[in-house]
Amino acid sequence: MASRIIQHPGPISPERTSVVAGEVIPLQFTLEPGQAVDAAIAKGFAEFGCVGGFVEFKGGRCEPFEFVMPAASPDALHAAWYSETFVPAGIVDIDRACAIVGWRDGRLFIHCHGIWNSREGRRMGHMLGPHSIVAEPITVVGIGSRTAAFKALPDPETNFTLFEPLSISEETKRPSGPYVLLARVRPNEDISLAIEAICAEHRIITAHVYGIGSLNEVRFTDGTRVESHATEVLIRKGRVTNVSDLPRASLDIDVVDMQGRIFDGEIVRGDNPVCVTFELVIEPTST
Repeated sequence: MASRIIQHPGPISPERTSVVAGEVIPLQFTLEPGQAVDAAIAKGFAEFGCVGGFVEFKGGRCEPFEFVMPAASPDALHAAWYSETFVPAGIVDIDRACAIVGWRDGRLFIHCHGIWNSREGRRMGHMLGPHSIVAEPITVVGIGSRTAAFKALPDPETNFTLFEPLSISEETKRPSGPYVLLARVRPNEDISLAIEAICAEHRIITAHVYGIGSLNEVRFTDGTRVESHATEVLIRKGRVTNVSDLPRASLDIDVVDMQGRIFDGEIVRGDNPVCVTFELVIEPTST
């Protein structure tokens, strides 16, 4: 457990990470103009027969576009909350974003963090997929699974409804072929050490790591500090490497604080605890 502790309203879950292995399906498809972002992603996942995973945006334009940023909770029911909804005027250009794809209320649902540009300038936050409309064709890439998914479930510890990885196949063991891990890390666990522990448990020494979440303040390796207990985080480049036959995680992230300030860089291993949740897709590699 990391040194900075955030107190959530509910009982602390004894299980600090949740992990499910699923078969891996490489994804690339196009979001068509006129569709809501979440509906367009759902269509692409359905075409591949996938029920969970992630996609990355490396560019794209939307109009209209809505998003929120992290904020302090207005009451004692939660440890953190969301800002008012921002609706920039005109076209919004997505620089980069990651959408974790799962299920909520019986429908495919996305949890998406990213960076974008509008007339108001460069912003980062949580995209509201149902209210953001694709303005021009957007090609997205990612990884899907037909046997594992994220499902939004009530979380007593944080009092939020959060994505939890679940197996939807009768086969609960690791797939015999290529596979990925869908994972969730709970509050107050250092994100890098949690990834390493997950990989060690599954005998993974090297991997690519994708995902989004929140951290309680942030410590970067260059000495930069983000003094905000609520943040929104996007893993820009995540990797696990072999160090003396043990998995060692290094994460290069984008992060926005409660004042809307954006930071980026490599974070300090062992000094970056999760605030509310962190959702991950871990892809083992051969080297």
